[in-house]
Amino acid sequence: MEENSNNDIIVTENVKKVYSENGVPVHAVKGIDLTISSGEFTAIVGPSGSGKTTFLNIISGLDDVTEGKVWLNGKLISSMKSRELSDFRRDNIGFIFQAYNLIPVLTAEENIEYIMLLQGVPKEERHERVVKMLEEVGLKGMENRIPTKLSGGQQQRVAIARAMVSRPTIILADEPTANLDSKTGAELLDMMRHLNERTGMTFVFSTHDNMVMERARRLITLKDGQVESDEMRN
Repeated sequence: MEENSNNDIIVTENVKKVYSENGVPVHAVKGIDLTISSGEFTAIVGPSGSGKTTFLNIISGLDDVTEGKVWLNGKLISSMKSRELSDFRRDNIGFIFQAYNLIPVLTAEENIEYIMLLQGVPKEERHERVVKMLEEVGLKGMENRIPTKLSGGQQQRVAIARAMVSRPTIILADEPTANLDSKTGAELLDMMRHLNERTGMTFVFSTHDNMVMERARRLITLKDGQVESDEMRN
């Protein structure tokens, strides 16, 4: 495969990942072939040990493959050197983590604008984008609060704003609702689905949360490091 269809934003070909645990090989991912199109709202699900987080880390370039190939946005990331891969991730992928991963000494505004700072976006444009995103995620007026002055749900809203503000093509979310109560989690998922519909950004979740599964338009189930089922939904 030399190139991908313009609509194929994530493509994996025979992806395998083997870890060594006390000298014993652990086959976490066992030859996954998958194509995710631009604009999808997709959940990768499965029990603990199914390989879903490892697979998400592979398609994000945070973890390398033992075997196989990974394309993002038509670029073969599985053969990129670390600096090139780091720059590619910064400009193309937004991350949302279970633990929020906000910088504790920075305000909400500073956390959101951090990636744009690395990208060299001018100060005025950074500020405009942050103000707009704070409004989008329902945090208008909270730009000067540090993470400890925000609830868990508010911190995750900051994390979502940070992931989206640099205008990546792909948002990868690893168990984004795990530390939230069900009401807050449902509100955030509905907000992310609305943002997906409005912006066309591709969202891929790794989760075992039923609320995410109910809202996903595509459900990819992994079992023992392989795709067990792949279901398109409305």
